[in-house]
Amino acid sequence: MPKSVFRFLQRQPEAVQLENDRYLLRLPRYQDFNQWHRLRADSRKFLEPWEPTWRRDELTEGAYRARVVRGKQEYASGQAVPLFIFLKDDMTLVGGVTIGYIRRGAAQSCMIGYWMGERHAGQGHMFAALQLVIPYIFAGLELHRIEAACIPDNARSIRLLEKAGFQQEGYLRGYLKINGQWHDHVMFSRLATDTDKGRKTDSR
Repeated sequence: MPKSVFRFLQRQPEAVQLENDRYLLRLPRYQDFNQWHRLRADSRKFLEPWEPTWRRDELTEGAYRARVVRGKQEYASGQAVPLFIFLKDDMTLVGGVTIGYIRRGAAQSCMIGYWMGERHAGQGHMFAALQLVIPYIFAGLELHRIEAACIPDNARSIRLLEKAGFQQEGYLRGYLKINGQWHDHVMFSRLATDTDKGRKTDSR
C-alpha cells in the first residue's frame, strides 16, 4: 500500500460529521432510507436529466442498503466520502454531496458531485453545504485540488460552482453517460491556494 494512502487511512475517523448552526452533513445510514426514498422519488423528474440512468431497483430498500455499505467501504478505504445534507433543526434530508475519486500521491485531488431534492432547490442549501465541505477537503483530507464537472446546459450548477470559488478550466467531449446519453461537460476546479473568490493567493 502506498505510504500516502496508509497515512490517510490511519487518520480516518470512524465517521465524519460536518456541521454548523443550521446544517449537518454525515455518512448515509440505514435508518435514513424512508427520507431518502421519499425525497428521491418525489424529485425523480427533476434529477434524472443530470444523473446516470436510474436502474429499475434504484429506489428499493435493498439497493439503498447496498449503497450505504459501498459508501462505508469507500470511506474506510479513503476512496470517497459520501455525505447526506440535513437541516439541523428537524433533521430533514435535503440532498447529498459526494467527495469522490480521491487521488493521493502527486495528484492530491478529488472530484465532487451533488444532488438536491426538488422542493429544497434554489434555497441556498447546496452552497451552504459546500462551505462546510471545501474546508474539510483542504484541511481535513489535506487535498490540493477539487474538481467538478457539469453539463453545459446546467446553468444552476455552473452558478453554484462559480459562487463557491471554482474556476472553469475546459470542455470535455463525451465525458459522462448521463440519463442514457453521452454528454459533453464543463470542468471546474478549486485549489487549496485559491481565495474564497476563486483567485489564487500570492505565494511570494
